Amino acid sequence: MDIHSPLLKVKLLNPKFPNKTTGIINGRSSGLLNWNDIAYPQMYDLYQTLLSNFWKAQEINMQDDIKQWDQLSSPEKDVFLRINTQLASLDSLQTPTMCQVMDYVSDSSMKAIFAVIAQQEAVHNESYSYILSSLVPLSEQNDRFNQAKSDPIVQKRNQLILNSYESFRENPTPQNLFQLGVNSINLEGIYFYAGFAFFYYLAGQQKMLKTSTMISYIQRDEMQHAYFMAQFLRILLTENPKLNNEANIDYIYHTVGQAVELEKEWARMIFRDIDGININQYEEYTEYLANKRLRQLGLQNLYVDRSNPMPWIHVFSDEMMNETKSDFFEQKSRTYAKVTQSNGFDEL
Repeated sequence: MDIHSPLLKVKLLNPKFPNKTTGIINGRSSGLLNWNDIAYPQMYDLYQTLLSNFWKAQEINMQDDIKQWDQLSSPEKDVFLRINTQLASLDSLQTPTMCQVMDYVSDSSMKAIFAVIAQQEAVHNESYSYILSSLVPLSEQNDRFNQAKSDPIVQKRNQLILNSYESFRENPTPQNLFQLGVNSINLEGIYFYAGFAFFYYLAGQQKMLKTSTMISYIQRDEMQHAYFMAQFLRILLTENPKLNNEANIDYIYHTVGQAVELEKEWARMIFRDIDGININQYEEYTEYLANKRLRQLGLQNLYVDRSNPMPWIHVFSDEMMNETKSDFFEQKSRTYAKVTQSNGFDEL
């Protein structure tokens, strides 16, 4: 396989091919999905986990937050609205991107998971709009979205993601799919977390608790999305050894490092008037998240090994979000022993 040759869109139905795919890209697959006969049975567990997370924004009554809104300081209101629209702008990229990836994935079970992820990202985007509509008029909402589009730090931060997404959109090769996957992890596993941290900071002061509840639902989804993409990449590299080269491993480390530095720059800007958030701690927290994402890929830490340096956010950490999720991670890493042996990655 030439990793720079364009992938062909997968036909909807290939009756002569087996139902269980022979590869997640360029595989022979009928297109029919029998969950009892799939190449990677652990994907059914992940699919079920994603489904069990189903929720809608309207399930959360925003009346308490509406009453508290005017009690926030001017800097808190400003950061609240800037982060909300910035998160919405990032999530806007995910639904169409995940839908496009589906066209080139020949494993029907993974197509189904990408479809669920695309739907959940649409829910996240709606949720940010739901929060905004509860608190400020449409004119201010539009001003904030325009601010998110024009802010130079936000643009630089988003460009890292956009470059890889657009490269795959224009030239859907295995190499560009790999790079898209790495940056999807950066987006969902690193970029979103500064925004989440601010809402949890407010929750720690008993402010805007309904918003923080919704954010915790979003985070629960995002950590599963980042986890799935890590597993997808590990399988992609295992099945396609030409992709599993030193340059691509270096790309992972370099690009995750870029995401961390851009996230730090964003945090220093957005939190500069928020006295209750220690910037140094947040920067260590970002490195902690990056290490976790790398270990999910089977790689070594990029930064000094550390635990979560922000104790006030621990109750909202991935591990505490739902106790079954911690077990889920452990279970999946054991399941992936065979994959990691064949591609040379260290186990989690």
